[in-house]
Amino acid sequence: MFQPSEVQMRAKDCMDLLFRKKTFHGSSSMDSQLKRCLGVIDVMFLAVGQMIGAGIYVLAGSVVHSQTGPSIVISFTMAGFAALMSAFSYAEFGARYPRAGSAYTYAYVGVGELWAFVIGWTVILEYMIGNAAVARSWSGYLDTLVHHAISNFTLDNIGTLSSGGGFFSRYPDVLSFLLIVAVAIVVAAGTKSSASVNTGFVFLNLTVIAFITVYGFTYADISLWIGTDDQGRSKFFPFGLAGTLSGAATCFFSFIGFECLATAGEEAKNPKRTIPIATFGCLIVVTFTYVVMSSALTLMLPWDQVNPSAAFADAFDVRNAQVAKYIITIGALAGMLNNLMTGAFALPRCVYAMADDGLIFSFFATINKYTKVPLNAIIVFTLLNATLAMVFDLEALVEFLSIGTLLAYSVVSACVLILRHQPAPIDGDLEKMDSGGTIKSWVPFRNYWESLPVGRSICVAVIALVASYFWLAFTIRLGLLFTIEGYICIGVGTVLIVTSFLFIYGHEQNSLDLNFRVPFVPLIPCLGLFINCFMMSFLDYLTWARFFIWMAIGLVIYFIYGIHNSKEGKKRRVVPESSLSTISKNNSEKN
Repeated sequence: MFQPSEVQMRAKDCMDLLFRKKTFHGSSSMDSQLKRCLGVIDVMFLAVGQMIGAGIYVLAGSVVHSQTGPSIVISFTMAGFAALMSAFSYAEFGARYPRAGSAYTYAYVGVGELWAFVIGWTVILEYMIGNAAVARSWSGYLDTLVHHAISNFTLDNIGTLSSGGGFFSRYPDVLSFLLIVAVAIVVAAGTKSSASVNTGFVFLNLTVIAFITVYGFTYADISLWIGTDDQGRSKFFPFGLAGTLSGAATCFFSFIGFECLATAGEEAKNPKRTIPIATFGCLIVVTFTYVVMSSALTLMLPWDQVNPSAAFADAFDVRNAQVAKYIITIGALAGMLNNLMTGAFALPRCVYAMADDGLIFSFFATINKYTKVPLNAIIVFTLLNATLAMVFDLEALVEFLSIGTLLAYSVVSACVLILRHQPAPIDGDLEKMDSGGTIKSWVPFRNYWESLPVGRSICVAVIALVASYFWLAFTIRLGLLFTIEGYICIGVGTVLIVTSFLFIYGHEQNSLDLNFRVPFVPLIPCLGLFINCFMMSFLDYLTWARFFIWMAIGLVIYFIYGIHNSKEGKKRRVVPESSLSTISKNNSEKN
């Protein structure tokens, strides 16, 4: 009989160590040191505040002018649908595991510790860069309004850091430093108070948007959408269907941010209900907002006259509506404060979740006994964030934001596929498991797949599916689409995708009772994976290089500290010892 070699045993032990999964028992998923005080509106507006920032005032004009024309309304609708595919998976995990940490926690439960660390470490950098970029944008916007008085004062009294155009900022942006610190003080005051302030800014921003939209529709000219122009192009589709699809890909990044509400899982009053409702609620609000605002914009002016950098302000200026210009300024500043507030809320909770699991320094897991917030994480990362905003030029780093979010979306969708096809306890009895994960009778080589450890076959299928998506995406990116080689690659990729999907479908789903379950599994998670993998494939290569450098730093911390201090690892070391002592005691009693 075959006996595994020592090398094979060591390899298996190493894999078990790196991919051990977080476990919850009984009501432990609801236990928390944080204060549960947030309702549906509080949680929903965290995501709305993160998504509707100054971007709507800038992005819409750029997409209309360069990619879509009036068909941007279809692009935003398509982008909202694409975001919904990932949102379904977040909603199910919010119902399963209402914990801080968002995608990090979901990955820990679904695909193991190493992947969880990768996601958590990436999300931390994403929020740090995002917060710093928003603070600098807010500072720059205000500086422009006061005719560069702030930057001139800084240059005259403090001096320059660099000549500009490099890694460092031209001058120390003290205002952005102070802004991040001020927002952090609000966040540190307590969860409910910071959520209330955020909700107030969201209402202000939505009020401004409502005013702009309604006022814009008073200048609407429906003829700008109907018929053809002098060159014979459709007025609604001046760039054709290809332009509308390209615009949808760009608009997709306007929906990045809904995942931040999952970081509030440990502070929601009834998270298993609140997180799913808030997830879909925020997407409905944001999609509707984007569609009506872009409709108003394209009905006010011909698409080729839209200013790509200041669309709404310029449109009202053309119409001599000067009051609207100032109201737009208020909306832009409020929107950026929303971004900063939600980012400052989410960042320390991601750090806290990783520290509480022992993967990074336990110092960050300390909860203030009065405010019930992770104060140490707030203080340290606020100072890092503020320094980053003050000293560094962030333009070259902004694209990095996309990779972290898309990677998190992909892993969460994959985790839904994996966990849905695992056996689940019947009526909470761990001794009785349902048929989740078993292979259906029509699947080829069924006996072989069923001989593998539980969950192995579904993991193989998901990995094959993701690899097929990237194969197809890079075939298109490398310009091989209309070549003989391209046709062969697309044919092979399509066959692999269909085969992987059918194999996943060939697994029985478990019957675990949740407040919310993703419908049409495996279709919806597979669509979410498809969209996210394609988006990642078209990111700049330099973005991937920066990502790997950041990950190298994180993995050094993990292998020096995290792997040895993991609470999940300690739990597993204790269980065998207690089991052995019980067996020894029983044997001595028999003797």
